[in-house]
Amino acid sequence: MPGPIQSIERAAAILRLLARGSGRLGVGEIAESLELAKGTAHGILRTLQGVGFVEQDRDTGKYQLGAALLHLGTSYLDVNELRSRAINWADALAARSGEAVRIGAPLEGRVLVVHHVFRPDDSLQTLDVGTLLPLHATALGKVLLAYDTTLKASPEPYTRRTLVTQSAIKRACAKVREAGWAVENGEMISGEAGIAAPIRGHGGIVVGAIGVSGAVDRICDPDGGPNPRLLGHVRDAARAVSRDLGASRW
Repeated sequence: MPGPIQSIERAAAILRLLARGSGRLGVGEIAESLELAKGTAHGILRTLQGVGFVEQDRDTGKYQLGAALLHLGTSYLDVNELRSRAINWADALAARSGEAVRIGAPLEGRVLVVHHVFRPDDSLQTLDVGTLLPLHATALGKVLLAYDTTLKASPEPYTRRTLVTQSAIKRACAKVREAGWAVENGEMISGEAGIAAPIRGHGGIVVGAIGVSGAVDRICDPDGGPNPRLLGHVRDAARAVSRDLGASRW
């Protein structure tokens, strides 16, 4: 097996040093603390600054942790809080609906599955946690897209039912905002469907979505709309998680 990469170890050491410091640090201070050549420390700092992981004060020339790194940490905490608050409600939703349940959060223009409860039967199933799903072709994604998540310019057609034009997607998002839920019907995988509703945090901001997924004939009515019983369960679960996250409107 290959050994550790020294430059990454040094970069990590600089980030740890800045994280536990009480203020900004200069190149000389960082180099001395970590027993690095000043030129080496400066080169690593410039690289970290280029990707937004550190910032340099214009007046003093000293460094501190950057907004991009802090945002990564905040996003991680937000996702974990969403998952921890939703776990019990997701389990209950799976039991009531008899279907698989997924919780999604926005990540770089897609949906990150942060929690997945298997359908409560003996069928063979694959864990989706960590999977990235498209916004325009899934119920989870449509919910997030309807509340200000950016869609890439050319959406991929997964099936003949996938919405790929901007006008069709905008109409679908408007319906989601009006109804308070989203449905997919064979738009990502033929024969599979899903229903999802928004999860809100403080101030009513949509921070994720929860939904059920399964075979079209179980999830949808013959007319293609969501099964009312399942829709009710999904919306109840979304409201419950939202309340736990501090959404006052629920």
